[in-house]
Amino acid sequence: MTDGTPTGDGVFPLIVETGIGVDLTGDDATKAAVRAVEDTIRRVLFPGMRDVLPDGDRANMRVEATIAVPGADRVDVDDVRGRFPYGKVTVRAVEGGHRQPNGLIGDDGTEGVILVAVAVIAVGW
Repeated sequence: MTDGTPTGDGVFPLIVETGIGVDLTGDDATKAAVRAVEDTIRRVLFPGMRDVLPDGDRANMRVEATIAVPGADRVDVDDVRGRFPYGKVTVRAVEGGHRQPNGLIGDDGTEGVILVAVAVIAVGW
C-alpha cells in the first residue's frame, strides 16, 4: 500500500475498511475468510466511486484484501477473490486471527474450535 497520495497511476488506498468472519464449528479457514470479506463489503457503499475512477469504470478499481486467519495456508484465495463484485482484486491470506475451543466434541472425539478471521480491504485505483 502507498500513503494515499495521488500519483500518475491513481490514488491508493482511497478507502480502507475492515470486517470479521467466524466459523463456529468447522475449523474452516476459507469459510471464516469469506465471511470476513462479506462482512466488510456488505457494510460499504461508494456512490461517488465512478466519478473518480479512470473512464468511470468499476473494473478499474484496485482492491487489495488482506485476511488474517489461523491456518492461512488453508485459505482458498480464489474463492475469496470471487466474492468481490468489481475491480482488479488481490487477496493475501496471512497467519493471524483467533482460534479457540468451542466446547463441542466431534463424533471422532476431537475438540471443536471457533475460527475468527479479520479482513482489511483497501480500495483505490
